[in-house]
Amino acid sequence: MQPTVKFSRKDPELFFQTLRERVNQYFEQNNISKTGNGHMYGKTLAMFAMYFVPFVIILTQVLPDWTAIPLYFLMGIGLSGIGLSVMHDANHGSYSNNEWVNRLMSKSMDIIGGSSFTWKVQHNFLHHTYTNIYELDEDIDDKPFLRLSPHGKLKKYHRFQHIYAMLLYCLATMSWILMKDFKQMLHYHREGLTQKCGFTPTRETIRMIISKTLYILYIVVLPIALGVAWWAVLIGFVLMHMLAGLLITVIFQLAHVVEGPQHFAPERTGTMENTWAIHQLKTTANFCRNNRLITWFVGGLNFQIEHHLFPHICHVHYKKISEIVKNTAQECNLSYFEHTTFTKAVASHLRVLKMLGNGVALS
Repeated sequence: MQPTVKFSRKDPELFFQTLRERVNQYFEQNNISKTGNGHMYGKTLAMFAMYFVPFVIILTQVLPDWTAIPLYFLMGIGLSGIGLSVMHDANHGSYSNNEWVNRLMSKSMDIIGGSSFTWKVQHNFLHHTYTNIYELDEDIDDKPFLRLSPHGKLKKYHRFQHIYAMLLYCLATMSWILMKDFKQMLHYHREGLTQKCGFTPTRETIRMIISKTLYILYIVVLPIALGVAWWAVLIGFVLMHMLAGLLITVIFQLAHVVEGPQHFAPERTGTMENTWAIHQLKTTANFCRNNRLITWFVGGLNFQIEHHLFPHICHVHYKKISEIVKNTAQECNLSYFEHTTFTKAVASHLRVLKMLGNGVALS
């Protein structure tokens, strides 16, 4: 049985109440919507173009077969961009103020081989509610060859995980499309999480089987059937997912498995020390808030603190509201973890992996 926890309601500084008032005031004073805008829609076109234009070139065979390999690799950038910048907001309902648009764009996850259903349960419900709480947040569950929480089981080979972790990250999206989504689906059905999150088990099972089949048919079988060399397609397909797996996994790891954010292990039942909002501050970190290119590509996920506190606000607004969040946190003497550059954040992640792999307590 999974542990169940509740968050404290004690907030003497009225942190989240004050923060919400200030953020709402920002949108009201500037007369702007909290959801996506023209910048968001332009980015969507760019990400889909990076994914589908190279694929169309592969299918038309205007270039030699071997060029399918670098073209698939380029598709990996587009795949990552769709997942980070389009699907993510849509599944949180922040892409548009029209719910049907959010539902439509959330299906972009299925188009690139994933499952919008398992993502919503695992990410929206479990991760965003129980961030960095062992046995509840699946992001820090014990993984094959990886220990991502100080409360996880320590194995001898974990002492090397800071060396081999990046290679394992390259396998992430491949694992999702071929195995992880199915395992998660069966687990959610058994635990009753499928119904709890508003889904129907039978319907989602059928949808996943159909979407996975269609994905493999169009991304692998179709090019080969049209005459593209099978070896070029398979090598390109694997490289595409290796790049996407590395990019997506690193971006999400830099939010919670770095120096600063805390980890928790709940009792089987109990109340957490902090309110949900303060818990998000204590378990989350930002990185390179002033890097416009990274902010554009990763869908504002370098502003993870803002995202965790306001998941229903589109990421195109995070830069503006981040100063409000930081100032309010500091006024209430609360943490606001951040790394100024991408390389510093990655280095911090590797240091934490090394500490976790050697059983060293996180400071």
